[in-house]
Amino acid sequence: MRWKTKVTELLDCEYPIVQGALSRIGNWKFAAAVSNAGAHGCLTAAVSLTPDKLRDDIRRCRDATDKPFSVNITVGMCPDIDEMLEVCLAEDVEVIETAVFNADVIGKRVKDAGRKWVHKTATIKHALHAEQQGADALILVGLEGIGFKNAAQLPTMTTIAWATRQIKVPVIAAGGVGDARTFLGALGLGADGVMMGTAFMATQECPISERFKQRMVEADPDNPYLRNTVLAPPNPKDFEAVMQKRNEMPLERWLTALERVMLKHDDWMLAPEMWNEDYDRISSLMSFAVTYIDQIPTVKEFVDGIICGAQDILAGWEFLKK
Repeated sequence: MRWKTKVTELLDCEYPIVQGALSRIGNWKFAAAVSNAGAHGCLTAAVSLTPDKLRDDIRRCRDATDKPFSVNITVGMCPDIDEMLEVCLAEDVEVIETAVFNADVIGKRVKDAGRKWVHKTATIKHALHAEQQGADALILVGLEGIGFKNAAQLPTMTTIAWATRQIKVPVIAAGGVGDARTFLGALGLGADGVMMGTAFMATQECPISERFKQRMVEADPDNPYLRNTVLAPPNPKDFEAVMQKRNEMPLERWLTALERVMLKHDDWMLAPEMWNEDYDRISSLMSFAVTYIDQIPTVKEFVDGIICGAQDILAGWEFLKK
């Protein structure tokens, strides 16, 4: 079966599956493994830390795969952002992904250079704004996702079904997607593809420790700590306090502080720049996709499992047959 969607055409990948950028984790080896499996890998510029290292990492990724991949450059969460973007454009990176904060300036530079701009957000309001600014595709992360969250975030099912009624460019669904059924469910809601972060973290090539991978295997979605981290609203007092700090803290520290508040971490005042964020803290974050994690496969085994599983499900739906 050929999985041709607007996302596979835009990103030139075999399957409409995109790897999450994954702060502190999304290195070139991981991105290359995802692209080689037929999905779309993403190299995170902030992981490289410097423009020179990013240039080297892009070239290493190209040596490791002949398939396309994107580079994530997120405002406020990437050091030397202007120089990082210049490296991407000079190295002919075809797809630039932005996220979290207003990325209109970066998006315009990407579009002016004739490249593709994909923006990731947690609300339809911000997605519509990015579409108006010229984004070629939008990634919408529902409440079941993890990482940088938003107080106005809605569950994935509601977000995608509502978004696809309004947004004209390709929509990529994220937030709790992690197996064949959630993959098909997202497409059924109108998405043109899916993005997965947590589910890809639970693969052999992901550069986090086996200890954290095993935690994902053992985690249950009804675990009180996980439920509170992923689904519960932030502490009102902490949220009000961090919002008051918006114009007092450097953006790169304020965004990390805001993320900690949204995840109900009470040490938010100690937040460093995102690219200096504690590696164990980032590695231990997990979304509701842990519901579907029961082993640690290779990236290829994981992607093949989703695609084969989806095809088996479709083949078993008698009502689709003539």
